[in-house]
Amino acid sequence: MRIYTHAACISHDPGQGHAERPQRLVAVTDALREAFPDLQWEHAPRASRGQLLRVHDDALLALVLDTPVDGPMPLDPDTVLAPGSAEAALRAAGAGIAAVDAVMHGEVRRAFCAVRPPGHHATPSAAMGFCLFNNIAVAAAHACDKHGLSRVAVVDFDVHHGNGTQAIFDTDPRVMYLSSHQMPLYPDTGYANERGVGNIANAPLPPGCDSERFRAIWREQLLPTLESFRPQLLFISAGFDAHKRDPLAQIELETGDFDWITRELVAIAKRHGDGRIVSMLEGGYDLEALREASVAHVGALLD
Repeated sequence: MRIYTHAACISHDPGQGHAERPQRLVAVTDALREAFPDLQWEHAPRASRGQLLRVHDDALLALVLDTPVDGPMPLDPDTVLAPGSAEAALRAAGAGIAAVDAVMHGEVRRAFCAVRPPGHHATPSAAMGFCLFNNIAVAAAHACDKHGLSRVAVVDFDVHHGNGTQAIFDTDPRVMYLSSHQMPLYPDTGYANERGVGNIANAPLPPGCDSERFRAIWREQLLPTLESFRPQLLFISAGFDAHKRDPLAQIELETGDFDWITRELVAIAKRHGDGRIVSMLEGGYDLEALREASVAHVGALLD
């Protein structure tokens, strides 16, 4: 098990009062170091422009990487480009690429990328929803193109639908995208009838959804779909904002639910992909819930 992170990911500062604040990553890394003192930590490298261009337009790269920024510059009402953002975005995307290479070369079986900004809302052409580049999509595309995989799955249990990840892969049968998410809620995508080319599976959750209903939906709908796909490599968009204490949504999950879903995913990865998993931090905005859930998630990945 290996953790990828980088100090540059703390330097991305959207400004005072923003929910996606640097303290999120500090909370995660501090909690993991305290809970698991023997974990192997690695510095996330930068993603290259060529690696980013597998899923993003050149215009988005130019906006994020080449725009002179003296202070926080809003790209939309939620998403901010700041002086440290370009380096943070490169490191966040690079973490997933390095993790893919490590698990595919057999150096480790599983990896967790403790990085920010998050990524699953970023589309091929737009930064949005706190996200600059789609970190997990960059990593999944790298797994397909560099390592020749034909069955890669991205599982997303963030409370918000990963519209960007879905948009990037909805015509690519090599990649299956499966998501549970609150609806209605930003970004108002992820309806059950959105199927891509048969590679998209969405399970909207109503506000107030509790642990029992969450587990039932995964057990009866999403996990069987994932099982039938037989993923050679499993990615997890690990957002912890479905926790009952999170301020941005109304799903009522307990910390133990993140342990449960992770163990279910580990079991499927063992059956079809030699146990290989790359997980990447997405949302989660209550710091104590974020600490607890990230420890539960990584503990389950350690198996």
